[in-house]
Amino acid sequence: MIKMVVFDMAGTTVNENNVVYKTLQRAINEAEFDISLDEVLEAGAGKEKLEAIRSILRLRQVEEEQLAAQIFARFLQLLDDAYRTQDISEQDNATALFCALKEIDVLVVLNTGYNRETAESLVHKIGWTKGTDYDLLVTASDVSKNRPEPDMILLSMEHFGIRDAESVIKIGDSAVDVMEGKNAGCRINIGITTGAQTYAQLQAAQPEYIIDNLIDLIPIIQRENSGVPA
Repeated sequence: MIKMVVFDMAGTTVNENNVVYKTLQRAINEAEFDISLDEVLEAGAGKEKLEAIRSILRLRQVEEEQLAAQIFARFLQLLDDAYRTQDISEQDNATALFCALKEIDVLVVLNTGYNRETAESLVHKIGWTKGTDYDLLVTASDVSKNRPEPDMILLSMEHFGIRDAESVIKIGDSAVDVMEGKNAGCRINIGITTGAQTYAQLQAAQPEYIIDNLIDLIPIIQRENSGVPA
């Protein structure tokens, strides 16, 4: 039986028009690089954002921790400005899906490569409430190892006393999200095409499903919980 679904935020449950990756691109290029948005998405999607910067800089054979830290500080400043002015909304059917999951006693967990301050500001801007719309928010700043390591999912399981990841689904818009779920041992790992990466990029991580809309999760859970094979 599926007991919990762990959702990525930006690009999966939150529609912010890739502003985080556009802002990463800007912060890096302000440091005299010429990185394309496609390169940012390929190397950085789904990762904790300082680690994303490190990964993107490696595309130019640059490994300088002080530089990465400086770019990260600038990124946080730019992102704060962007999120105060940017239109932020839920992805199509996110709240409806959360409600449907609550009706069948499936826990809703949000997890993200953002730090807690940024993640909570997004949740607040959309208007989601813990206990009503979702059950738990786990962020990159809550764990020592970030995606594709499974620590955020394992922390969520521990919080609710779930011992078997066979009862957990992970869904996200990047291959790193899928890898996170696989590393946690999640029963089903789902890529969604609403965010950072393409179908082909998601497929490279070998998810069990790739969907185009959050509401497509409902029949997957119904099938799993009924024991009917796909």
